[in-house]
Amino acid sequence: MSLAYLNALLGARTIEELWSLHIRKMSEYGFHRLLYGFTRFRTANSFGANEDLVVLSNHCSDYVQAFIDRELYKTAPMVRWAAENEGVCSWRVLQDLRANGVLSPDEESVIEFNKSMGIVAGITISFRDVSARSKGAIGLVGRPDLDQDAVDSIWDSYGQELLVMNEVMHLKVQNLPYGSKRPTLTPRQREVLEWVGEGKTTQDIGTILGVTQATVEKHLRLAREALDVDTTTQAVLKAWFQNQIYWTKP
Repeated sequence: MSLAYLNALLGARTIEELWSLHIRKMSEYGFHRLLYGFTRFRTANSFGANEDLVVLSNHCSDYVQAFIDRELYKTAPMVRWAAENEGVCSWRVLQDLRANGVLSPDEESVIEFNKSMGIVAGITISFRDVSARSKGAIGLVGRPDLDQDAVDSIWDSYGQELLVMNEVMHLKVQNLPYGSKRPTLTPRQREVLEWVGEGKTTQDIGTILGVTQATVEKHLRLAREALDVDTTTQAVLKAWFQNQIYWTKP
């Protein structure tokens, strides 16, 4: 395993830099397409709103649009496995599930869609949950010339180092600001939310910033709208989850 690569991952300043490094490194092992997803808004029945998902991929735009925007992931067998488990799973399990006839028509449809896009052999890693609301996973897709036997052989030889590299990538993602389909907060909105996170009242914040209490309340209202939440407490938590704000007392 390359310590230089791990150091480069840890030193990445942006999601884009991190993801570019990871794509190149995984391709060295024969995994030419990656799809990573992470949420801090999981419920018993969903991963939260699509707009709040962190999704990183080097699949073609047609695939990402269908799988994410059209929500095929909701009936994807390996996504279901990742939601219910932690660890590593070879896609060979799909052959067993199909052979036993336990897949739903929607799940079968996702498998056929993947096959039509050349996605037939791979490995799924479901990362350890940091809370009941969080879930992260990545699908590593083998090159077109590799069948599942070849992919499994790669994992048998290099699985431990591949797992470590993917876990480091996953942990690093959680410490970098990421873009969202929702509007990002302005510097002033971030500032007032950080002061709220420190336990300050709107009157306190107005005094600190030298503005009126009404101005502070306006910034908080706009922050709630940008984050699509109902309360300021929810706004603080969501902005913190998205790494848009930081404060000293979690």
